[in-house]
Parts: sequence; C-alpha cells; structure tokens
Amino acid sequence: MTITGTRSARMTPVLAQAFATYLRPFALPDTRFYLGGAVGIDSHALLWLAEHTDSSLIVVAPSTMADQPAEARDAVDRAAEAGRLTNVVELGAPRLGTAAYHARNRWMVDRSGLVIGFPAGTARTSGTWYTLDYAAERGMPHVVVPVDSSEGGVLKP
Repeated sequence: MTITGTRSARMTPVLAQAFATYLRPFALPDTRFYLGGAVGIDSHALLWLAEHTDSSLIVVAPSTMADQPAEARDAVDRAAEAGRLTNVVELGAPRLGTAAYHARNRWMVDRSGLVIGFPAGTARTSGTWYTLDYAAERGMPHVVVPVDSSEGGVLKP
C-alpha cells in the first residue's frame, strides 16, 4: 500500500484520527506500507504506523536519505530505532526534481495494491495528485482524504 500526501500537514489529533480511520483497517501484520520519506504526511504517517501497527514500513527516497530534509530523516531514524522500519530504498536519482519524485511515486504504486492520498486542495498539480492519478490510470483502488492547508495542514473535519 502506498501512502502519499501533502508536505504542509502538521500532526494534530484530527490527523491522528484520520490515520486511525483510513490506515488502521489495512494495517495487518502482512501489509507493506510504502512511504516517500518526505516531510508532512510521509513522516507523520510513518511515525503513526510505527507506533500503532505491526505492518512492514518501507521508506522510498528518490535519491538518497541524505538528500531528504532533516525532519524527514529524523522520522526515519526514529522508526528505525524503534525497530519498526523494514527497509529504506534509495532509488539513486542523479538529480532531485519533479521527474525524480514522480519516478519514486510510480515505483511505490507499482508495488502496491492500494493508494491512500492526503492531498491539499483539488488542483491536480501536486505530487500527491500525480500519484493518485497514476494509480487511477492503472485501475488501482485509491482513497482520497482531503487536507485543508489553509488551516495549517489539518484535515477538514
């Protein structure tokens, strides 16, 4: 399962409840979650899943984890220290940019049976919408959980 979402989200009780509602039902011991290793939803979902589930957690970086923001690296380190990180996949893109992030997202979706996206807004220009649309083009089930970035990244009630 691929989890994707806005980088602007903050961890709030509303977001934690959304994870409980939309992620927990799929978080079986044999489930593999693919997360992009970025700030926002990627990091928050990683830490929530590490604390609340026994599923496999796989972080996928477009280049290396060293290229990811400090906050994202910290989340990955915390999940690893807790013994909850199954794997870190570094795809080795020679240059970070839209093409590298889209390649990472396609890599995750191609290994998944379901995508859950937490996009901010409806403009289909974000990486989250790119990933959801990629899943839809392949006929893959996907769930959209809107995030209101005007409220500091909290989910709409």
